[in-house]
Amino acid sequence: MIKDYKLAKRRYVIGGFISLIVVIYIFRLFTLQVSDDKYKENAESNAFLRRVIYPARGLVYDRNDRLVVFNQPAYDVMLIPKDVGKFDTTVFCNTLNITKEQFKEKWDEMKNPRKNPGYSSYTPQKLMSQISTEEYGRLQEKLYLFPGFYIQTRTIRQYNYMAGANILGNIREVSAKDIENDRYYRAGDYTGDLGVEKSYEKHLRGEKGVEILMKDALGRIKGKYEEGKHDKSPVTGRNLKLSIDIELQQYGEQLMQNKIGAIVAIEPQTGEVLALVTSPNYDPSLLIGRERGKNYASLVSDPLKPLYDRALQGAYPPGSTFKPTQGLIFLQEGVITTSTLYPCYHGYINGLRVGCHGHGSPLPLKPALQTSCNAFFCWGFKNMIDKRGTKSYDQLTKWKDYLVEMGYGYKLGIDLPYESRGFIPNSEFYSKSFRGPRWSANSIISVSIGQGEVLATPLQIANLCATIANRGYFYTPHVVKSVSDTVIDEKFREKHAPKINREHYEAVAEGMRMAVTGGTCRLANLPGIEVCGKTGTAQNPHGKDHSAFMGFAPYHDPKIAIAVYVENAGFGAAFGVPIGSLMMEKYLTGKIADGRKGLEERMFNSNTIINSGVTKH
Repeated sequence: MIKDYKLAKRRYVIGGFISLIVVIYIFRLFTLQVSDDKYKENAESNAFLRRVIYPARGLVYDRNDRLVVFNQPAYDVMLIPKDVGKFDTTVFCNTLNITKEQFKEKWDEMKNPRKNPGYSSYTPQKLMSQISTEEYGRLQEKLYLFPGFYIQTRTIRQYNYMAGANILGNIREVSAKDIENDRYYRAGDYTGDLGVEKSYEKHLRGEKGVEILMKDALGRIKGKYEEGKHDKSPVTGRNLKLSIDIELQQYGEQLMQNKIGAIVAIEPQTGEVLALVTSPNYDPSLLIGRERGKNYASLVSDPLKPLYDRALQGAYPPGSTFKPTQGLIFLQEGVITTSTLYPCYHGYINGLRVGCHGHGSPLPLKPALQTSCNAFFCWGFKNMIDKRGTKSYDQLTKWKDYLVEMGYGYKLGIDLPYESRGFIPNSEFYSKSFRGPRWSANSIISVSIGQGEVLATPLQIANLCATIANRGYFYTPHVVKSVSDTVIDEKFREKHAPKINREHYEAVAEGMRMAVTGGTCRLANLPGIEVCGKTGTAQNPHGKDHSAFMGFAPYHDPKIAIAVYVENAGFGAAFGVPIGSLMMEKYLTGKIADGRKGLEERMFNSNTIINSGVTKH
């Protein structure tokens, strides 16, 4: 009986073991035939060639429907490693005008799974990209000599204007990380890099198609599978209409030749960016074609950093362009009224020297903006931060909150990558710096006039100017007006209104108008156009001061708000004001008046890079 029991038990164990093996085999067959793409690719590749059809990338137009970026055909040399037969490498290299060493390098790179993730000898691989039309013609004639090779047609970017590279961006080959993050991409694909090419990549790229071709036993193409029934047509990328006026952009870049800095122009009523100039810049066509890698490396190593977008990323002391924010805060907080007088005896505040220049004293807010009086805004800051019955810690927090509402200290959220947030110090920052809360307005007085620890981007300064032009509100700045006639993102139509009364903006706008008619911005006076402006001379501990300006026009019906920042260029009136006024005149009238041609030529021909301490190799 015991013997029969042991025999039965053994039978169950053996049966269970066999069943387990069967289950493992079934599971393995399932993974090989259904789940494992590589097995499927290997099996199908014997009979079919799945050839990707790349869509045309979306076109880019400016606000006036001028075509800025378009496509032209490009050709990649592709192959299926398994199907490559014997061929004469000398003939192949001569056809494409490359050396045998270059061929070997490209071949090894193609087969390197680290550089070419997902490499398979059964699937199409790219050997060379973007061969010229002439090389394509020569290779097409001799393609029969190179079994397993074929030519993949795609498109590359071309530019109608040598301007706006920082806005447009470029396209590059995808990296392993791109492929990992987005299953749309495969090795050899292209993606947007910098500018709108990056931020609007999913709109611009379209959808890839596929063509299924049959092969015979020798790997030769025999035609479409089931007459193309299973093919998928590509979907062309969506077009972008920029808010940029490309001719104004081009003009701004010309004015900023041989200078380091930025120009930002905004349409106040919409937040649409009219021009976004960074200088030095570069020709966008440098980053297309087979020389892209070499040209990119050259731009990266350039000490003047042309790839660095100073309009968005440059965090600068705003200098006196910051004073309108202080006037608005002081008025709203009741620290001053428009008739409050503060003295300026060569910039002394209770014995503290802040530096100023000759003008009337004492004076109220509007003449203080007109003459850019440092002392006035230092007094206002001191009376707010050290207000009797309050704590400096709490008052500075309140001060910063106003500035954040005005768009300082954080990213504004423009539809371009790599925007900087600038910097507005808070109470914790100073308590840490002074090792405790024992600090007062006098300890940090320089922030009241846009110096010290305060940093802002040219975009933030232009946005403040647009807010004043609108008398109290702004829209998030953006460079794309529409995507294939579809209205822009909702966030760009949302109105932002700092908690400051409209009449205070009216007072500041009037002071900025006075600065143009009889103050520090007189060079911004335009015939027949009421311009408002504010100069800025930002101290630079590393060399000559920076020249800054912000302004808007016309006074009562603003069409443009602008900020100009020129590094190491001296007083705001020296370069900031002339460049800003020329940009406004060009946009509003379409030309420069004869009487101002000399000023224009002076800006075209000036070189301030020599003052920067940076030289090109």
